Amino acid sequence: MKKIIFLGVLGLFLLGSCNSKSGSANSSEGHANCTGTHDHEGDNHEGHDHGSEGHDHEGHDHGAEGHEGHDHGNEAAANSHSDEIIFPKEKADAAGIKVSEIKPGSFQQVIKTSGKVLAAQGDESVAVATVAGVVKFRGKVTEGMNVGKGSPLVSISSSNIAEGDPVQRARIAYDVSKKEYERMKELLKSKIVSDKEFAQAEQTYQNARISYEALAQNHSAAGQTITSPIGGYVKSILVKEGDYVTIGQPLMSITQNRRLFLRAEVSEKYYASLRSIGSANFRTPYDNKVYELKELNGRLLSFGKAAGDNSYYIPVTFEFDNKGDILPGSYVEIYLLSSAMEQVISVPRAALTEEQGHFFAYQQLDEEGYKKVEVTLGADNGKSVQILSGISSGDRIVTQGAYQIRLASASNAIPAHSHEH
Repeated sequence: MKKIIFLGVLGLFLLGSCNSKSGSANSSEGHANCTGTHDHEGDNHEGHDHGSEGHDHEGHDHGAEGHEGHDHGNEAAANSHSDEIIFPKEKADAAGIKVSEIKPGSFQQVIKTSGKVLAAQGDESVAVATVAGVVKFRGKVTEGMNVGKGSPLVSISSSNIAEGDPVQRARIAYDVSKKEYERMKELLKSKIVSDKEFAQAEQTYQNARISYEALAQNHSAAGQTITSPIGGYVKSILVKEGDYVTIGQPLMSITQNRRLFLRAEVSEKYYASLRSIGSANFRTPYDNKVYELKELNGRLLSFGKAAGDNSYYIPVTFEFDNKGDILPGSYVEIYLLSSAMEQVISVPRAALTEEQGHFFAYQQLDEEGYKKVEVTLGADNGKSVQILSGISSGDRIVTQGAYQIRLASASNAIPAHSHEH
């Protein structure tokens, strides 16, 4: 019995000794000595977890690093082409794209203002009423139609007015004065009337004759016919069908449109520069076309030496041939050209595009590649614009079809790369 108790106490002692050794640095060995089979399984399980951890995390991280490297490669490729616009040559030819090499040249300083196109003196006339009466148009008369000298425009009828037909009244006055003149002429031979009385009768007769012949010349059953005083175009019709007019009242304005005036209104701050102005360009509002006076045989007539009483602007007047479809009386934008500047970089206005107040041009890099460049503008003469920065001599710039290149740049935009796990 004592032996059994001794063995039990010895077992408890050994068990306690094993538990205390499990907290030491050699706990794995002590634990293995005490519980060999369980600890072996635990070692295998721990090793498996470590392997799983290495596979799940280290392997995944390595893959992620490889994927990240792939993203950086795409970004570098995108950035290297982000400022280049691809436009195939066959499409450029179909769209009418034109490219020019930019070279410095002469460019005139510009004063931009507004003004009006006027008919030149001597090229415009007005048809007026020769009798009082009611207006009736002779056929279809419209503004802008071509008329020859002596072409009938309107008829004025006086048959139904209180004064009666002026031609009939003139004829009656002519007949009466003629008879009186002939009677006085016979009496003068017999010295029955004085020379003074005969002279008065002759004067009355001659006045009645002139008046009657003038009225009877264009008279018809429809009334008095008013004809065009010059050949040209009907500029404006000043009356309507059925209007009552008096003698001398304007009916129509006729213009030959052969020679025109360009009158610019210039601010007083440019007065010192007016002496250097030699020519001008102007833009019409109805066709948005820019005309150059040097191509229209234009010349400077005069510029004002003082501002008007009710204006702060100084008039500058040019004269030019009307070789195009220029409408007299229209208001236009005017670009006054003064002293010349040398070695200036300039491009046509068609070469520029605008985005939120900034201006851009498109430089050709190769046969199918283009680059968008921001430019700073200087003087503008209506056709070309001075470039202060952004374009250098020798650059090949798109001078026609810039908006087609702009549209192509929007379609060629490379979207940012994104990847979701």
